[in-house]
Amino acid sequence: MAAEARRGYAKGRARRREILDQAMALFGEAGYRGASLRTIASRCGISHPGLLHHFPTKESLLLAVLEHRDEVDGEWLSLGGTSGVGRLRRYAELAALNATRRGIVELFSVVSTEATAADHPAHAYFVRRYRDSVSGAELAYAQALADGALRAGVAPDAAGQQLIALMDGLQVQWLLGGGVTDMAGVLRAHVQAQLTVPL
Repeated sequence: MAAEARRGYAKGRARRREILDQAMALFGEAGYRGASLRTIASRCGISHPGLLHHFPTKESLLLAVLEHRDEVDGEWLSLGGTSGVGRLRRYAELAALNATRRGIVELFSVVSTEATAADHPAHAYFVRRYRDSVSGAELAYAQALADGALRAGVAPDAAGQQLIALMDGLQVQWLLGGGVTDMAGVLRAHVQAQLTVPL
């Protein structure tokens, strides 16, 4: 009985993951407002009520997709307990990782733009996410400063804002330029110019 329950839970988790993957792809293609739950359900080979069993609203599905992306990226940035210069290096590595997952980059770019509207279901999520992202980058620069690795005149708060803005701007250039933009290379060069040690 316990083994049967475990199989059921594993099957449910696999189905949930498939729904998140298909939703991420469709939100990236059509935007949040242009994607329908019925289309996502169809892509997963399940009924609309079957999808609603896992995600009762379109808003709950969107937030689950965004939170899943953040979990993956957060684990990447924190790998090995990095801080300071090591954490700044991770931002460049994250940009390289993003170059291998166009659908996720498209989703983020489309939905973050749509979410500037105060009535968008992901508005509060993106306000919080940008606040946390900038804060995390500022902390990495502050740690680099404390370690004596930051060039004179580089302010951690301004540098943190610039880093996040550069990452997002590079993603848009990369999407519009057919993937030609070297996001990781540009980001690495930017951060390296701010440091007194090799990145």
